[in-house]
Amino acid sequence: MSIGFCIKPAGDSALLVQLGNKISPELNAKVRALNVALQHNPIEGVIETVPAYCSLLVCFDPLKLEPATLEKHLERAMETTCEGNISQPSVTVIPVCYGGDLGPDLEFVSAYCKLDPEEVIALHSAPNYLIYMLGFTPGFPYLGGMDPRIATPRLENPRTKIPAGSVGIAGEQTGIYPVDSPGGWRIIGRTPVNIYDPFRTPPVLFSAGNYIRFQPITAEQYQTTKEQAKIGAYKVRTYNLEEEKGML
Repeated sequence: MSIGFCIKPAGDSALLVQLGNKISPELNAKVRALNVALQHNPIEGVIETVPAYCSLLVCFDPLKLEPATLEKHLERAMETTCEGNISQPSVTVIPVCYGGDLGPDLEFVSAYCKLDPEEVIALHSAPNYLIYMLGFTPGFPYLGGMDPRIATPRLENPRTKIPAGSVGIAGEQTGIYPVDSPGGWRIIGRTPVNIYDPFRTPPVLFSAGNYIRFQPITAEQYQTTKEQAKIGAYKVRTYNLEEEKGML
């Protein structure tokens, strides 16, 4: 991996591998490649790795591993890591009912961007969104690739409670609230699918490095899907990017 990087302490039990300072698919791919390399060749004493936009947090047990020793391991890993080791990403299709009570900010986004609500929905549901990282709340996906034509500022006063499944916009980002929580993103819709379930394996429907695609559904389809999801009868559609190329 030919790229500049730095390794710095993050408290007394973690090191942060910083690969840059911007949001880009290329940098994020290098983060994911390093993460995969550490998973395939585990270092004794490393507890967890947490990928972000352009860095990787490596948590370790200080009773089992010295920071200086870990730093040398990470430097060697950076020298030998290859992005070709990343598996072919998958696309998870998330159904979303836009507007109305489920998307109270759709009209604002429409007016702010000078577009019809239908145009906002079409633009929002068109791309495959790269999942840069999960955070904020369990399973909250920070997604890249939203059309800048629907970029909208955050709420001036955040809401104290946003329902789980809400799909929002903040600046040029979009994401899904997996659990009820406060938040300042503009809510344009909601998915009936349970994004995060601590009793499920894995608990989150998707992972960093893969993609999400939003599929518009009607209010009736929302209710039907919600009922199916409650009893485990709804299966989220996931496919490989290569499959999508074959469908085009």
